[in-house]
Amino acid sequence: MVLDRTQSPAFQIIQEVRLPAFQTFSLDNGIPLYLIDVPHQPVLRIECIFEAGTWQEKIPGTSFFAFKMLTEGTANRSSAQISEYFDRYGAFLELNSGPDRASVVIYCLTKFLPDILPLLRELLTESTFPQKELEDLRNITLQNLRVNYEKNAYLAGVLFRKQLFGAQHPYGRSQRPEIIEQLSRESIVDFYEQDIRNRPYQILLAGHASETEVILINRALGQFPIQKNEVSPIDHTIAGEDHLPILAEKSDSVQSSIRVGRRLFTRAHPDFFRMLVTNEVLGGYFGSRLMKNIREEKGFTYGISSNMPSFRRDGYFLIGTDVNKENTQQTLDEIRKEIRILQTEPVGQQELDTVKNFMAGEFVGSLNTPFEIADRYKVILLDGMPANFLTTYIERIRSVTPEDIMAMANQYLIDSSLQEVVVGGK
Repeated sequence: MVLDRTQSPAFQIIQEVRLPAFQTFSLDNGIPLYLIDVPHQPVLRIECIFEAGTWQEKIPGTSFFAFKMLTEGTANRSSAQISEYFDRYGAFLELNSGPDRASVVIYCLTKFLPDILPLLRELLTESTFPQKELEDLRNITLQNLRVNYEKNAYLAGVLFRKQLFGAQHPYGRSQRPEIIEQLSRESIVDFYEQDIRNRPYQILLAGHASETEVILINRALGQFPIQKNEVSPIDHTIAGEDHLPILAEKSDSVQSSIRVGRRLFTRAHPDFFRMLVTNEVLGGYFGSRLMKNIREEKGFTYGISSNMPSFRRDGYFLIGTDVNKENTQQTLDEIRKEIRILQTEPVGQQELDTVKNFMAGEFVGSLNTPFEIADRYKVILLDGMPANFLTTYIERIRSVTPEDIMAMANQYLIDSSLQEVVVGGK
């Protein structure tokens, strides 16, 4: 058979998505466990999620170091012994710390879960935070930070979030050498005792797992008492925005990193889906207007994109790119031109259909593995979104009209509301 490559292959428009349901359990000590059983392969992921991110810090940096050091030694094992133990069973460990929460994540074969759980319990209840390992981690972190601060893109992101939320706010705060250098072991241990050890958390179990694995987890993690956090929730105030452009000159740099955007809202906002489609048209995918203009027509950059990062309590809109210095101002002008077009001219139906089909396909493509499904469910389980948030995702995207996009652009992308950050020069 001869293929006619001038004809596009047939395709089917995605209208809905069906997800496997999750089951809810409670361990004997009250820890909630959510099970997503997708038995395609004999592997699972167990994730212990704590309300112990940057938001809970009294001393900056303690969340990051407390979680990163959980594997640096326990009452019974050294860091080398912990690493060897995980390697013996082919298990993989991730330690994550973010603005809203932090987590301990283990991937392993289902049959090895009984062997992995005792060590997981040790990490959560018997970590010792040796001084030597702290100094090693401090030095590595400082070196990485010095390297990152030489990168325009990294520095632009730091300055942009600082300008939106304020240097002391968890969403605007960044690692700084002077803070890391002064961080003491005592403050890290205090964070561990007050926010991790025997404190409330949630378990998300995904993969080839069943009630049998839930019983094993209950025996390992459900038998020690859980104490409520002793400290009251911290209320962080966002610094006022002045919207003045920021230019960080770097005379030895041949490129400039550009960030343009503003504070926005969370996924719970009634305009979230309308703005999500607006963002996609503007710069959310490879065929977006910003890419066609600034990459394909002008040749100023290898890539430019826009996105809508969303935290639990806030969110923001961001356009980002790197260009040669001499093209900086023209790139900024073209970004604003594309926004004005969105504000004044309805998006054509063919373009809008392409965007919606891409977004629907991308969403379905992000649900290929049980671990990806679990990550999607976090929005519901941890951020308090309605139960139908995922199942109606495609439907709500497809309901957005050209008039909606014009309204969003005029309401949220007003030039005077956009913050501009340039690192490098103009």
